[in-house]
Amino acid sequence: MRDIIPFFDGHNDFLLRLMFTPEPREDTWLGKTGKGHLDLQRMKNAGFSGGLFAIFVPPISAGPPPDFAALMANPPYELPMPPLMSHDQAQPMALTMAGLLHRMERAAPDDFKVCRTASEIRAAMSKDVIAGVMHMEGAEAIGPDLDALYLFHDMGLRSLGPVWSRPTIFGEGVPMKFPGSPDIGGGLTEKGKDLVRLCNQLGIMIDLSHMNQAGFEDVAKVSQRPLVATHSNAYACCESPRNLTDRQLAQIRETGGMVGFNYATFYIREDGKASPEMDWQPMIRHMDYLIEHLGEDHVGLGSDFDGCIVPKLIGDVTGVPNFLLALSAHGYDKALITKLATSNWLNCLERCL
Repeated sequence: MRDIIPFFDGHNDFLLRLMFTPEPREDTWLGKTGKGHLDLQRMKNAGFSGGLFAIFVPPISAGPPPDFAALMANPPYELPMPPLMSHDQAQPMALTMAGLLHRMERAAPDDFKVCRTASEIRAAMSKDVIAGVMHMEGAEAIGPDLDALYLFHDMGLRSLGPVWSRPTIFGEGVPMKFPGSPDIGGGLTEKGKDLVRLCNQLGIMIDLSHMNQAGFEDVAKVSQRPLVATHSNAYACCESPRNLTDRQLAQIRETGGMVGFNYATFYIREDGKASPEMDWQPMIRHMDYLIEHLGEDHVGLGSDFDGCIVPKLIGDVTGVPNFLLALSAHGYDKALITKLATSNWLNCLERCL
């Protein structure tokens, strides 16, 4: 039997799936349905030891949501972005998802804990308890007075991306486009700069994964903390605006930051397709490139589980050990794999929170 290597995951959208699940939510969480990419049972079996659980408020739509897989199947493509959403629209769903994260702890107190500090994360993991950290992907739920940020911080928020791809009152994101450049649109608004400063003050990590180039540069100028992209890949390997340019990778490295490798096929494949059909090589190519440009202490995992199409070779969380085995077969030694799987994220969170 192979040894299971514990791993910390930089991003997932399980809370969104849990909010919309038609089954009893405890059944979905505890692993009685086997649907999606994540549930408690599969996480424990795979070695998922902790991660950032995203609060993401989906676009408001009068009809069924777009079929992104079909729209992104045959590049080039450029999908229209939803309009700006007010905090009054976004807060109810954001609060629901924050509550669901705590409900997960109440449903499995011996197996899952909402953590607020790096020391709490380490303590939970030492007891084989999964450490869940509240993250916000797009800050629509935070109003212009920023008061809601204090409330979400009290609920456990420790990581925040000012934008998803649609604009917010804080800045602009990158489009869902391929091929494309992150050099599009304006940077942070003055309110966005205030948000970054307050996050620094409260100990909330800033996530750059959906920032455009100008916004990235503004965060680099304003923030006093390491630059972190929780779920992004290398632009040189896949020309998606969601991926990081060599300059951005250099800036992240200079600040002692971190990049979590994203399993979304359309950010991995050189052709940008949303197809799950691939071997390990495209994923390994990104990992090699990220390590080359960031150093082996600043790369980790950022799956985007339950929010994207992943390679068939991974399938769901139980496929992550296979990915780690593929990295081992490629020549990564156990010390490096342990860094990529767990310790790099824990060290980064200690620097950021």
